[in-house]
Amino acid sequence: MITIEQARRLRKAVALWVPGAGDRFVVPDRDMDEDVFVVSDMTVEVHDYPGGKVIGFNGTTEWALDSIEQREVVWLPREEQLRALLGPRFVRLEAVPGGFAVVLTDGDDTSRFFAADAEQAYAEALLALLNG
Repeated sequence: MITIEQARRLRKAVALWVPGAGDRFVVPDRDMDEDVFVVSDMTVEVHDYPGGKVIGFNGTTEWALDSIEQREVVWLPREEQLRALLGPRFVRLEAVPGGFAVVLTDGDDTSRFFAADAEQAYAEALLALLNG
């Protein structure tokens, strides 16, 4: 899983998120940074309102939060979501000593982005693309 810090950097770099079932997110700065939530039709749903998207929590009587605006949460994209965002620049994922490397191409040039976790390597590659 990518780190919250990487997720914050992705949001700042304008990695667009359209919430859908199976998406992971955290609610930062409310003493819940370690709690990962998953959008699900059963417990966490996304509602479209004129003012924007709202993430609703169903059946959470033990927690005093019925819903939260999308802009208040931080998306933790999964490996396949990160790979899709890399688009045609993505070449491959390599197992390397100590972790993984994501290889991107830009014509004749290739770049490698390393991390201990595959999703974190994808996130670093995407951050490099988004930040130019």
